[in-house]
Amino acid sequence: MPLSNPAYFAQNQRMENKTGAAAKIRNFMKWAITPPQSYAAYLVALVLVAGGSFYIGTLKPKKAVGFGPPPVSVPRN
Repeated sequence: MPLSNPAYFAQNQRMENKTGAAAKIRNFMKWAITPPQSYAAYLVALVLVAGGSFYIGTLKPKKAVGFGPPPVSVPRN
């Protein structure tokens, strides 16, 4: 059974030199998922996540203005 409009499904087989931002990201991802580089990329991501979580954990939270600790002798009903 032939398709109704085969022009929409034709594949473009010629090579195109794409140099946009999306092509750079795509080329980097192709490079990064090959086995030797993927190990290094994983380790870099692991160090960044661990370092970021350590840094965030060492930050002191801001104290709320106007709210102090509750009084010790609050009557309980």
